[in-house]
Amino acid sequence: MNRQIKAGRGLAAMVLLSMVALFSTLGLRPAQADDANDTRQLVESARMTVENFQVAPEMDAFRELLSKAKGVFVSPQVLKGAFILGVSGGSGVMLARGDQAKSAWHGPAFYTIGEVSYGLQLGGEASEVILLAMTERGVTAFLSNNLKLGADVGVAAGPVGAGASAATANLSADIVSFSRSKGMFGGISLNGAVVAIRPSLNQAFYGTKVDATDILIRHKVSKPESAKLIEAVEKAAKKH
Repeated sequence: MNRQIKAGRGLAAMVLLSMVALFSTLGLRPAQADDANDTRQLVESARMTVENFQVAPEMDAFRELLSKAKGVFVSPQVLKGAFILGVSGGSGVMLARGDQAKSAWHGPAFYTIGEVSYGLQLGGEASEVILLAMTERGVTAFLSNNLKLGADVGVAAGPVGAGASAATANLSADIVSFSRSKGMFGGISLNGAVVAIRPSLNQAFYGTKVDATDILIRHKVSKPESAKLIEAVEKAAKKH
């Protein structure tokens, strides 16, 4: 039985890596030739996701938490496949700021997010996902090459709907998650999901080899193409 469990976990890990790679490329194009264009499209898509969350009436809690957050991760399209071993994955960007609520946002840094779940998956779907890093520990967790949510750092589904903002006072997780699927907003459980840095996309976007710490903490690089995304996050954080 133990051997079967270990074999199953090994299979899950291999499937996760292969499917996340597939979802990240979203086609069989030469990665180096398209990385720079892909990063610009991802940043623009992330901006639109933030704006969607900002204007939704039921997302008062999201806006309130964002005003206090130290980091925000945005994945405009997390795809879930229709497999007995369910796999989801997508690319995302991360912004971070200092200790003070009025500190400037910096980034983005580029990541992949993936998750494996057991059980029958009925059909595929795409979701927009936003993770709010509410603590320094939450931001620091994103600086590691591979972050497992729920294991390396605590994550909780964010409250949604009328009166949900009152529930934010009881949230103590390092990371709070929200999602939108088929036009419906909600909190989302991401325990077990893995977030990994995309070095090739960071290099393609900034034109030099940098890691997440260089981008989010040391502020070694910046890019004009980041301005609209940062502006959207700032606007959403003020609207609460």
